[in-house]
Amino acid sequence: MSDPQQALKDFKAQHDFFVGIDSDGCAFDTMEVKHKACFYPMTVRHWDLAAVAKYVRDVWDFVNLYSKARGCNRFHALIDTLDLLREWPEVQETGMHVAEANGVRAWAERETKLGNPALQAQVERNPDPDLQQALRWSLAINDEVAKTVHGVPPFPHVAESLRKLVRQADIIVVSATPGEALQREWEEHDIARYAKVIAGQEMGKKAEHIGLSANGKYQSDHILMIGDAPGDMKAARANNALFYPVNPGSEVESWQRFYEEAMDRFLAGTYAGEYEAKLIANFEECLPDVPPWKR
Repeated sequence: MSDPQQALKDFKAQHDFFVGIDSDGCAFDTMEVKHKACFYPMTVRHWDLAAVAKYVRDVWDFVNLYSKARGCNRFHALIDTLDLLREWPEVQETGMHVAEANGVRAWAERETKLGNPALQAQVERNPDPDLQQALRWSLAINDEVAKTVHGVPPFPHVAESLRKLVRQADIIVVSATPGEALQREWEEHDIARYAKVIAGQEMGKKAEHIGLSANGKYQSDHILMIGDAPGDMKAARANNALFYPVNPGSEVESWQRFYEEAMDRFLAGTYAGEYEAKLIANFEECLPDVPPWKR
């Protein structure tokens, strides 16, 4: 079997600067439609949650859109959603059984490439009912996304930023989204040509995407991750890289600031320090840890 991370391992620096960019919710305004029109209904259907569907909607949206877990891998999101549902008193009062999905939990703890290919291989080795259910669920989500998500352009100033940045920096996509969807969306809007690698969930975790492609090939203050979620910042910090936040709810303003100001600071070596710290402090105020029904 070919190594899904080979493109990252073979990556060669062509410029002095490296930029990783998240896709959903960061470069594209696709988070809301994907989670509300695709992930949420498939979660209700495939995990037998129709009786508590209104709670599923609130929990799924909190985990994936409105909390510090925003942008996490779908299998982690599934586990977190099921856990929060079981803890919600109103759900408990219904007497509804909410799956624990322990097979998925165990697999997600040991697997680093949390995507359908790795899950399919695991199901073939061990036909655990939880894993089979998770695979059906995940494939159904991909089908819904392919049918539903079209014509959603990048945020304003994304394409302009890429055109300007590619002259001095090597760019890759760093995402927990399946690679097929990433390729389709970036090609649809003619920006795939700016990315040397489009790395999705099949290529491992975001920290691995950055580490394999950039570490040892660029100075650490020449490596930047652009993202809209705490997990993106964590991936940057795991590689001693800089982080530029795209603030949830203020994406257009964030990209305008990057295009007009932050990009030039990064390329001039004046981004790190007080300027980055101020942006991150503002970013960290955007998303809560605790769901509203627990406050």
